[in-house]
Order: sequence, then structure tokens, then C-alpha cells
Amino acid sequence: MKELFTLLQKIKENPVIYIDKPSITYLRSFLSGYIDSLITLGFTDINSCGIEGFQESVQERAKTNLTQSWAGILIFSCGSDRNAFYSFFELFEKFIKQKNDSKIQGSEDVLRLRQDLMFPRFDIYKEILGAIKKRPGMFLGTNSITRLDMLLRGYNLARREVGVPPTEPEREFEGFQLWVEGKYGINSGQSWSKIILFYSVDEHEALQKFFELFEEYLNRNKSLQIEENCG
Repeated sequence: MKELFTLLQKIKENPVIYIDKPSITYLRSFLSGYIDSLITLGFTDINSCGIEGFQESVQERAKTNLTQSWAGILIFSCGSDRNAFYSFFELFEKFIKQKNDSKIQGSEDVLRLRQDLMFPRFDIYKEILGAIKKRPGMFLGTNSITRLDMLLRGYNLARREVGVPPTEPEREFEGFQLWVEGKYGINSGQSWSKIILFYSVDEHEALQKFFELFEEYLNRNKSLQIEENCG
């Protein structure tokens, strides 16, 4: 998938623009949202998304059968989240070259990464947030507002790249950033996730607080709509 390879090159050259900093953890969450969005829209599928088989390749190189994701294995091997980020691109380039040289095709040569990278195919702002709220570890790997932010960024970028107009829930979410800034009286240019994290003890509490704030935001919008209709 050329779009994915081009995107990865851009992220490698300037990670701050896409995922705030060089982080394999952030990158994995971002790619989860990006790839799942393209699958949902029908532009690719699980067997040709561009990263299928990479998990197995990383496990083979690390000589491990651990159930950790490829990102987790790289962090363990490289010693830090940052080092793993740069190592990822080296390994991924070798993986692609080997894949092209051997002409790996067919389902028998492909790892199914749905549990590792993909989400069920539904509106991420309406249903997936509800699923993440109930079982954050299953979708994000751990309770982390930053991982949620990265996932949503990837999801949005994929939809913009293929020219898909935003859904109603997506348009509604666009106002959440300004609402959070107003809620905390901040106008620093920081993302909503960083603002919420700043006023929380840790990533876990920040994620819980996000869902509380988002529900408050949605209820506020509904109240405003009712007032406008009554007025």
C-alpha cells in the first residue's frame, strides 16, 4: 500500500507533526486508527493493508513467541520507546524488501493482525469510544489518553487522504478541542489530550477524565440544540 509507505517516510522525517514525538507506542496507536479507517472505507483489507506479516517478522528476529505486540517487542529489544521508534523503520524496510523479494502472497503467508492493529468496522466517534471506555486495554494496549489521541489522529488522516467527508459525530468532535480549552481556561495550542493529562495524575486517570468530559461536552451540545429549537 503506497500510501502507507509514503506516510511512514513522512513520519520518520518529522514525527512531531503526526505523533508529537519519536515514539513507537504513539506510532502503533496512530497506525491502528489510520489502517482501520481505510479498511472501514473499503480502500484496503486486512490482507493487503501494508503491514500484514510484520508482527511475525519482528517475533522471528527477536526469537520470541511472546504475545506482545511488535511495538512492545521492539521496546524490550531496544531499551526505550524512542530507540524502538527508529529501529522500527530499519526493520520495516528490511521486512518489505524481504517480502517483495520472496513475493509473499496469499492468506497462508499473512498474519491476521486484527487483534493487534484493527478495530471493528464502525463509527469510531460513536461506538468505538464506548468500546474503549469498557475495555481500554483491549483497544489501546493500556489505559492511555495519549494512545487514544494518536489513534484518532490516524483515523482522521486516512479519511482526509481519501477525500471522505466527516460524519456527523466527527464534526461534533471537532469542537471538543475548543471546549476543553475553555473548560480549563487554556489557550496554549496544546492538544485536548495534553491539556487533560496536565490536569490529571497520570495517563490512566486522564483517559477516565476524557470520557467524563466528552460526555459532558455532548450533553452540553444537546442542551444548546434544545434551547435553540425552543427559542
